[in-house]
Amino acid sequence: MNELLKPALIVTLQVLACASLQAKQNPPNVVILYADDMGVADVSYGDPEAKIQTPNIDRLASLGMTFSDGHSSSGVCTPSRFAMLTGQHHWRRFHGIVNAFGKSVFKPDEFTIARMFKEQGYRTACFGKWHLGWDWDAIRKPDAAKKDMKLASSYDWTKRFPGGPLDQGFDHYFGDGTINFPPYCWIEGDRFATIPTKPVIKSRPLAGGGSFRPGPMAEGWNPYDILPTITKKTIEWISEQKTDQPFFAYLAFNSPHYPIVPNKEFHGKSKAGYYGDFVIETDAMVGKVMAALKIAGLADNTIVIFTADNGTEKHAFERLEKYDQWSSGDLRGLKRDLYEGGHRVPFIISWPGKVAAGSSSDEVVSQVDFAATFAEIIGYDLANDVAIDSYNLLPVLKGEDHESPLRVATVQNTNKGAYALRQGDWVLIDAPSGSHSGEPAAYLEHFGLETYPKDTPGLLFNLKEDPRQSKNLYQEHPEKVTAMRQLLKRYVAGERCAPKRN
Repeated sequence: MNELLKPALIVTLQVLACASLQAKQNPPNVVILYADDMGVADVSYGDPEAKIQTPNIDRLASLGMTFSDGHSSSGVCTPSRFAMLTGQHHWRRFHGIVNAFGKSVFKPDEFTIARMFKEQGYRTACFGKWHLGWDWDAIRKPDAAKKDMKLASSYDWTKRFPGGPLDQGFDHYFGDGTINFPPYCWIEGDRFATIPTKPVIKSRPLAGGGSFRPGPMAEGWNPYDILPTITKKTIEWISEQKTDQPFFAYLAFNSPHYPIVPNKEFHGKSKAGYYGDFVIETDAMVGKVMAALKIAGLADNTIVIFTADNGTEKHAFERLEKYDQWSSGDLRGLKRDLYEGGHRVPFIISWPGKVAAGSSSDEVVSQVDFAATFAEIIGYDLANDVAIDSYNLLPVLKGEDHESPLRVATVQNTNKGAYALRQGDWVLIDAPSGSHSGEPAAYLEHFGLETYPKDTPGLLFNLKEDPRQSKNLYQEHPEKVTAMRQLLKRYVAGERCAPKRN
């Protein structure tokens, strides 16, 4: 080597070593803001004509990267949350939601991103909707009959309530469990902060409709308090954090899930009824969290993600007729559907100094990818037997050269026995229909869509040319159908979706 070049090389290596050491010593904080039942077009993204204006979410998008093709694992709540936290698709374990008084979906000591962060020295906290099950047997009284499981008297509310967030890697939890499932009360850590003493009031007036499953309720419980309270508790926790220890906060909003309960100050703020108002209140909460990060001096070293567990509820059909607002935008389908609107969701990632402000990507990405991405960022060695469906999104986030599409394929599922496989621009729905709850005639006519006979062998769409999934190309491309179906069968039979790690 030329002797004149040696000093420069030494300096370069020292700079790189210092940069690497600094990254390890000052890893980024991570905040996930998780909406509940929000359509991909419920976010305005700066469109002044949008009937629902979301300036705070729009500002987050302007600070980071917006994904136009980001997906949850499922079209319903519990499975998507499980997949996001574990990096593996829910359908490898289960399909449906955890119902009232349902047990935990996790195995003992199962990998979660919260547990990963904690092992790397992060403080971890979860706020709001859990909906992943608890150990109800631990608090059920020995003499309580199974038929009385909805009665407050069947449980010892003073006992530790295990199986929830604290047993899945979180240091702290504050929330209501699930807003429309009992018990209707506040839970802090693994204890009940308020004690359910009576049945839920079914007739409680609600701004935009909705209902509550039967079960015990604490005195003074009010569904309108949920969204502002969990946001307030998140902000309080963030304000306690220090710059010398990183943290991971997961705020799972109850909105805009039914019951639709925007507080009065937000009534009439949208042009899409109380649902739109509830989205606007959610946006306001996002703004409060972002402001708290800035006030605490933490914003510049914090990754903030905004996304949702699935698409909007079927009441979107009514909004389309009444307000001409379609929550799924250019897409077909809603919550529970295999059509794109069931699982393509708002998907924004901001990371100051690392992700280009105002950037966008049409890469197909999934919430299961958070695990491998975070692991790469914080230097965690992911074993090959965990997060088996998780791709590292870092090259996409940093704008680096990478194979495109990044994912070989993406499996979508809500109900047992019905799957979709996305590969490039193509999606195969291995079922007679992508709709679960049915599609009203007015909706079909509005968008010029057709339904399919029950004996339809499957559906194939080119999403680049036909994002609304209006033209079934199944019969026109038999070779593509065969190849995609074979890959789908391999995945469902147990093959990992993500490549093995070195």
